[in-house]
Amino acid sequence: MERTSKLQLQKAFLLRTFNRGKRILMGRQGNDGIVFKLLVYALLISIGFVYLYPILYLVSQSFKSLSDLLDPTVLWLPQKLYLENFTQAWHVLDYMDTFWNSVLNSVVPAIGQTVSCAVVGYGIAKFHFPGKSIVLGLMMITFIVPSQVVMIPLYLMFNEYHMLGSSLPFIVPTIFAQGIKGVLFILIYTQFFRTIPASLEEAAQMDGAGFIRTFFTVILPISTPAIVVVLLFSTVWHWNETYLTSLYLGESMTTLPLQLKTFNDSFTKLYGGGAAVGGGQTKNINESIRMAGTLLIVLPLLILYMFAQRRFVEVVDKTGITGE
Repeated sequence: MERTSKLQLQKAFLLRTFNRGKRILMGRQGNDGIVFKLLVYALLISIGFVYLYPILYLVSQSFKSLSDLLDPTVLWLPQKLYLENFTQAWHVLDYMDTFWNSVLNSVVPAIGQTVSCAVVGYGIAKFHFPGKSIVLGLMMITFIVPSQVVMIPLYLMFNEYHMLGSSLPFIVPTIFAQGIKGVLFILIYTQFFRTIPASLEEAAQMDGAGFIRTFFTVILPISTPAIVVVLLFSTVWHWNETYLTSLYLGESMTTLPLQLKTFNDSFTKLYGGGAAVGGGQTKNINESIRMAGTLLIVLPLLILYMFAQRRFVEVVDKTGITGE
C-alpha cells in the first residue's frame, strides 16, 4: 500500500511538473508561452532584417572613405565617419533647389489627392444615386488599364493646354481626384467612411448641420488615419515617379530621383572626373559617394514615415471596425 501510494505521488508530481513546464513553454492557450514567443520574434526579426538590410547597407557604405572601401577588413562599421561623401553628393544634386522642385511635384499633388479623393470617397460611401455601380466600374477600369496606354494621349493633352515644362500635369489632375493611383485612394476612403457609424452624421444633421458641414467638421476629424495613409502613399509615389516626371518636365525642371539617374555625369562635370584638384589629388566617383547621394534622396521619405508610421498602423485597425 505504501509503495502504491508513493508511486501515485510520484506520478502526480511528474504530471504537475510536466503541466507546469508545458504552461511555461507553450502557455495556457498554446500561443502565449516562451517557445511560441521565441518563434514569433525569430520570424519577425528575420523578415525585418530582409527589409532593413538595404537601408543598413546604404547607411554603412555612405559613411566610408575610399581607404575603407578598399580595405577588405572593413565590412559594416567604417573606421571613422567620412562626411565628405555627403558634401560632394549635396553639391552634385544641387540639393536645396532640387528638393523644393521635388516637393512641388510630390507633396502639392499629394495634398490635392488627399482632399479631392476624400470628397469623392465620401460621396460613394454615404450617398445613393443613379449609375453609382457604373461609376465604380469605370473607376476600376481606369485603375486596371496600364498607365503606358494613356501616357501619349495625356502628353498630347497637356501639350495642347501648354502645361508641359511645369508641375501642372501633376497638380491639376489631383484637384479632380485623379493623378497617380487616384482610384486606389478613393477606394481607401470609401472603405474607411463605410465603417463610420451613421448615427454620427444623423446627430450632426439634427443639430442643423448640412452634408458639407458634417463632412468637414465631423467626418474628416475622425478620419485622420485614412488621411495620413493617402497622403503618405501619394507623396511617395509622386516622389519616386521618374518616367512621367522626365516626360512632362523635360529639361525645364528636375527632381531628386531624376538627378540620381544622371549622378555620375553630374559628378564628372562638377569635379572633373579625375582631374587634379587641391594639391595634385584627384576626385573620382566611388560607391560611397553614390550611396550618400541615394541616402540624401530617400532621407525625406524616411523622416516622413517616422512621423506618420503610428497613424499608418492605426488605419489597419480602423478599417476593421464595423459600422451601424
